[in-house]
Amino acid sequence: MDRREFLCLMGSAGTAGLLSGCRHGELRSNPYEYPSFGNTRLLHFTDCHAQLSPIYFREPNVNIGVGSAKGRSPHLVGNHLLEQLKFVATERDTYAFTHLDFSAYAEKFGKVGGFAHLKTLIDQMRGEVGEGNSLLLDGGDTWQGSATALWTRGRDMVDACNLLGVDVMTGHWEFSYLEREVLQNIARFRGEFIAQNIRVSEEAQFEGAGVFDEDTGHAFKPFTIRTVGGRRIAVIGQAFPYTPIANPSRFIPDWSFGIRDAEMQELVDDVRTNHRADAVVVLSHNGMDVDVKMAGRLTGVDFILGGHTHDGVPEPLIVSNAGGQTVVTNAGSNGKFLAVLDLDVGEGRVNDYRYRLLPVFSNYLAADQSMQAHIDSVREPFLDKLNEPLAETESLLYRRGNFNGTFDQVLCDALMEVGGAEISLSPGFRWGTSVLAGETVTMEHVMNQTAITYPETYVRDMAGAEIKTILESVADNLFHQDPYLQQGGDMVRIGGLNFTCDPLAAMDARISEMALANGRKIEASRTYKVAGWATVAAKSPGPPIWEWVAEYLRAQKTIRVDKPNSPRLRNVSGNPGLSDYSGNLE
Repeated sequence: MDRREFLCLMGSAGTAGLLSGCRHGELRSNPYEYPSFGNTRLLHFTDCHAQLSPIYFREPNVNIGVGSAKGRSPHLVGNHLLEQLKFVATERDTYAFTHLDFSAYAEKFGKVGGFAHLKTLIDQMRGEVGEGNSLLLDGGDTWQGSATALWTRGRDMVDACNLLGVDVMTGHWEFSYLEREVLQNIARFRGEFIAQNIRVSEEAQFEGAGVFDEDTGHAFKPFTIRTVGGRRIAVIGQAFPYTPIANPSRFIPDWSFGIRDAEMQELVDDVRTNHRADAVVVLSHNGMDVDVKMAGRLTGVDFILGGHTHDGVPEPLIVSNAGGQTVVTNAGSNGKFLAVLDLDVGEGRVNDYRYRLLPVFSNYLAADQSMQAHIDSVREPFLDKLNEPLAETESLLYRRGNFNGTFDQVLCDALMEVGGAEISLSPGFRWGTSVLAGETVTMEHVMNQTAITYPETYVRDMAGAEIKTILESVADNLFHQDPYLQQGGDMVRIGGLNFTCDPLAAMDARISEMALANGRKIEASRTYKVAGWATVAAKSPGPPIWEWVAEYLRAQKTIRVDKPNSPRLRNVSGNPGLSDYSGNLE
């Protein structure tokens, strides 16, 4: 049960940021027992994707960093990550933060997350510092990712977050419901929903659309000031800036998004000067690489608590800027982690801090009974659907990683088999839980990979040139060296198709040597029958993807995916964001 305490970072802070060092903590028998510090405690979780119950979640073995991001968190996987930690990693840490020996450690340490267990940990962390001395922050991607969230249109998660005691949140997949549903959920939410970078169009305002501030056009409150531990803490919301590109804009036609870091700087200056903030925190859903770039461009921000890219980063990054330094963190996904940031806040400055990212091991934390009762009541009407057995799996099924995962391969195979296609394309979503070898794959497992509001399938003819354009576009989104031009998600998953990818090449030159599974070269002018799902621009004509996957699994009865269909990679051999790659390397 022993572990070494997570990194303690010490700082001397002015209004422009922090100067940090580090020191090791002492060994402790309980992974959740740490001395309290300072006068303010911020608790942060993000990207839980509606996982109310404990789950398995395998961290990526491929998270390639390019340009300045190479070799820097979060682009460190496996042993590359463990070797750079400033604490001695135990087996529990290896299980929590890496893909290494995942199945064996999963059997040993059990499932992670679950809102009933998360609430127990949150209550403990809040109780240690007393009433009025903590805030619970939710970084978004909370209302989407499970069957019950889809079927209740996110309401199950709003109620769960109210029970959890969330004080402030921002969003991303929340906006994949209809605009009126988003607003209904926000009205039901007892905390504050904030986002400085979402505006209501002038035309929509003229037609009577709701707006938080008519002068600025802010759709939502951009920031909040909370008195915590006797000090004024400003929390600024930064929703996912590319929502109308990554998700259907037709669901939220009145709202526009963007990074808007110039407006962010004006807001930071305002809360520092006019609202007398003693500390400034950005609650962000940018993704960690975007947060790092933003931190280098802004002054006056003490901390950016980030999400979107699902990176479990045990040690924060310290980013220098014109005014000093800013600390950037990311708190993982699926309810697997709770970040604890303890601050010693003085008048107009943060004097010192401690940070740790706590894995939520459900076997080590008792379930909170009130939360468990809510979860049971939410699930009860749907249990027959959720528990339907579909097939047995003889191999570990997982998704997360820059390229195909084994569960992604199941989706791609189902698209080809049921759709009668020779090629399949499936989105590179980062959410989706894991299933251990020997387990029964249920309908709930399938919904955990597919539960979106635009799940319709399609089968159509595509020219070889069009397929290449799709792959090039997604690769540029993933591997562009300017983080502000990365719009989230991993590489499109493929079935029936092989290709070579050079992440370091320029746009339109990353993808080459495209061929069908039988080795026949893809021709630019020839058409191919392609099956896919989750189209953003317009609704597709076919049934939802989960129906096809369920049909495929029922017919298969037993599945095994030893090696997902991964591209040959060029010029990234030795990259610390790559480990145990299933494809070929050049």
